[in-house]
Amino acid sequence: MEKSVVFNNKLLPYLLLVPQLIITLVFFYWPASQAVWQSFKREDAFGLTSEFVGFENYQSLFAQPEYYASMLTTLIFSSLVAALSLSIALLFATQADKNLKAAGAYKTMMIWPYAVAPAVAGVLWLFIFHPSLGTLARPLRWMNFDWNPLLNGNHAMILVVMAAVWKQISYNFLFFLAGLQSIPKSVLEAGAIDGAGPMRRFWTIVFPLLSPTTFFLLVVNIVYVFFDTFGIIDAVTGGGPAGATTTMVYKVYADGRLGGDLGGSAAQSVVLMVIVIALTAIQFKYVERKVQY
Repeated sequence: MEKSVVFNNKLLPYLLLVPQLIITLVFFYWPASQAVWQSFKREDAFGLTSEFVGFENYQSLFAQPEYYASMLTTLIFSSLVAALSLSIALLFATQADKNLKAAGAYKTMMIWPYAVAPAVAGVLWLFIFHPSLGTLARPLRWMNFDWNPLLNGNHAMILVVMAAVWKQISYNFLFFLAGLQSIPKSVLEAGAIDGAGPMRRFWTIVFPLLSPTTFFLLVVNIVYVFFDTFGIIDAVTGGGPAGATTTMVYKVYADGRLGGDLGGSAAQSVVLMVIVIALTAIQFKYVERKVQY
């Protein structure tokens, strides 16, 4: 028989929800509505005067080839970061779930990168791979490999992808490890008795049972790549070279804060918000069908 919570006071459940509702309204719905309204106006760089222009900002936005280039860059960047961070974190979690010596220290070291701010993570990787000062850039030059993320767009993309993946692995590792430890050992033992090897047990038993965790992390990682990687890109490449690492969220900042186009920047933020909401809805509608609860 399932237990249910009963509140003697009918107002108590609503009062408990009020703090979260206030936070959501103040920090999400109100800024989002302000961005939507601002996207229909043209403002000066200081925000002192404004003029209602309707959809002119959106028309100007979708007429820019640079905006479509930032969409493609975001697609490549988000696909690489999400796939690599999830797969590497799952590999580390499966190893940490084994009976290892000093497993506590290993797990602690795996968690540390999550405490590092995105901008700091970007600077750390830039110090390592800086073309003239980096500790690993020198051996690359000795091997006659012309590594230069400051001038080569492909090298810059590789660098920001590595920094973003390294930053996110810890978060994914925690959830994958918790999911692995929640799988009953008796199920794995039954598979071993039936003759299934380690790889077969993983793909037929472990991975399907991890599907709720994987689905959750997929949604979280998409949001992370679209928004939280701004600090890494700003600290490492500044969107360069020649816009090679300018993602959609960085273009919002570059056009609004640096370019002074507040109305166009607001339009970009609205488009970005719609894309993220649409991707999340698609994942819940189609990907969640394959999740086994």
